Amino acid sequence: MQHPTVRFLREDMFASLHRWTGAAEPTGELPLDATVRALDDGGVDRGLICAWYGPAGPLISNDEVDACVRARPDRFRGVASVDIRYPVAAIGELRRAVQDLGFVALRIVPWLWGLPPNDRRYYPLFATCVELGIPFCTQVGHTGPLRTSETGRPIPYLDDVALEFPELVIVAGHIGYPWTNEMIALATKYPNVYIDTSAYAAHRYPPELVAYLREHGRAKVLFGTNYPMITPRRALERLGELGLDSETRAAFLGGNATRVFRI
Repeated sequence: MQHPTVRFLREDMFASLHRWTGAAEPTGELPLDATVRALDDGGVDRGLICAWYGPAGPLISNDEVDACVRARPDRFRGVASVDIRYPVAAIGELRRAVQDLGFVALRIVPWLWGLPPNDRRYYPLFATCVELGIPFCTQVGHTGPLRTSETGRPIPYLDDVALEFPELVIVAGHIGYPWTNEMIALATKYPNVYIDTSAYAAHRYPPELVAYLREHGRAKVLFGTNYPMITPRRALERLGELGLDSETRAAFLGGNATRVFRI
């Protein structure tokens, strides 16, 4: 999830998402209490707030995320992002976010950069994630914003990363549609690869993902929202239609994330 800044909400590249969701143009800064209420409304205890860095700079900086976490440490943990064009500075910022600010993961959105995750510019960060003991979070599947979707193909790009960095914990968000079976194949193939369901309401999960979640993927799929695009309540309102048993449901809604992010 994100606690969005005004510059994030007003970014032109999200116009297609506003069209899909019917969201109104933001008129001012979203209070943190509004995001907390969104969690409460959906029955969510804790959210992972992601920073957002791209070639034009941060739409949500690590320090802005940290301010949210410090204000409500009972409800939020931070997920860092960095500028991948400058490896030395990026590694330093990632170390600061984890070691000084207590962030629990790194997230890079490949389509923001137009670079798939097997590009050489990610690799120093992958090594640093392993050293720091944190997951690497990314996006797979098509893009909602009007940017290329190619960077979100699980195979070959994320396949290369998992093969070359077997110690790296990878959490691939947004399911991977229309390449969902590729993403399931990677999560099955590699012990440290996981899928999160952010940006999808439960009734929109592809059937193959639901089957995987019910069966041998019970420990490999994590619930997510991509808030503010989708609220927790909307993401969960038809969860009962998936037919999950109580053990699988508990793992999906929190147990898997608690283990993967060590929180």
